[in-house]
Amino acid sequence: MLPPQLIREQPERIRALAKLRRMELPLDAVLALDAEHRALLVEVERMRAERNVASKAIGAVRDADERARRIAEQRDAGKALDQLEGKLRYTQSILDRQLLELPNVLDDRVPEGGEDDALVVLEGDGATGIEHRVDPPRPAAGDAAPDVPATAPHWEIGERLGIIDFERGAKIAGSRFYLLHGDGARLQRALITWMLDVHREQGYDEVYVPFVVKGEMLVGTAQLPKYADTMYHDVEDDLWLVPTAEVPVTNMYRDEIIAAAALPLRHVAYTPCFRRERMSAGRDVRGIKRGHQFDKVEMVQFVEEDASWDALEALLEDALAIVRALGFRYRVLRLASADVTFASAMTYDIEVWAPGSGEWLEVSSCSNFLDFQARRANLRYRDGDGRVRLLHTLNGSGLALPRTLATLLEQYARDDGSVEVPAVLRPYLGNTTAITGHPL
Repeated sequence: MLPPQLIREQPERIRALAKLRRMELPLDAVLALDAEHRALLVEVERMRAERNVASKAIGAVRDADERARRIAEQRDAGKALDQLEGKLRYTQSILDRQLLELPNVLDDRVPEGGEDDALVVLEGDGATGIEHRVDPPRPAAGDAAPDVPATAPHWEIGERLGIIDFERGAKIAGSRFYLLHGDGARLQRALITWMLDVHREQGYDEVYVPFVVKGEMLVGTAQLPKYADTMYHDVEDDLWLVPTAEVPVTNMYRDEIIAAAALPLRHVAYTPCFRRERMSAGRDVRGIKRGHQFDKVEMVQFVEEDASWDALEALLEDALAIVRALGFRYRVLRLASADVTFASAMTYDIEVWAPGSGEWLEVSSCSNFLDFQARRANLRYRDGDGRVRLLHTLNGSGLALPRTLATLLEQYARDDGSVEVPAVLRPYLGNTTAITGHPL
């Protein structure tokens, strides 16, 4: 949530923000309601002060008739004050809802544009260890495909080996669901466990969180109200299936005040994630690249306000450690203004090259939310001078599993039809060196 003072004092900045994000924002309505709310507040405070003075004065009146008259006046004034306070509360509730519709500010380094205007800022090859920063950054659109031998796409590999079952997944749950079977399920589990172990070694505290949350938790991280139609909601209990572990982990410290000495707080969690996205039947969603249910390992950080930009760079490195260790070809994009998520001030995407699909696949997004989520979820810390301040929050995928698994199957496919197991995962698979197939 943006501070009302910023909206009030810099409305043109918010109008420019709307243009950059290509969003229609209710700014005029917010400004008008904010002015009405402040005027009501002034009047309510004036009437409260007058009531306090009058109440004290009544205590000093000795004449019974005069005392009764003044009490009657105060009774009428009290009714008028009650009505005004009710209007103030109503105005505040409407204003709060409108403020939830305003996105976060954008960092000056965010390029203007949409999905096709992201900039490549880093690229590398985990297999060789060669990496370099792209300076100046270049447009991601139109990037030439890496010089990597093509393989079969993962959906063909998975079905041939009997480790991905699309037909039975759809039979159980409908389109965009699938089963991982045998070594496919083991490989998925190995990836999750290994990723969690790597991030623990990086200094993250592992947490296991509920896979459902209350609605106010989604408001806190800014999935609600904007993305309500993309999530699964149990109406009877008013609980929501998590779209990402970011939601429960970020809200762990809701309404608390953290000591500055405890910062930074860094957590990692695995959850399944659930999203009701409408998907086409085209090539871009073939295989396991997009589905309504997927696994993800998520990193979340809580830091002091002057530390979040350095934390974002460190968070990106922590996610890249996974990509490098898997030997993937990768690039890092700085997303453009209309593609940055509603709550983020700046986002890096990590993409890996899938040689069978012949495309770059996003496996991680790393974002700095500044104090935007903290205002919504009341996340605070007490600084060294005893002042209570808003935390800055960040999160990053470390990594999302479906596209990671898809890329692994394609990159490590052998000529004999088997799939080599990357060295880092072999201890998690009983030192298995290859996946050779499992009939369904």
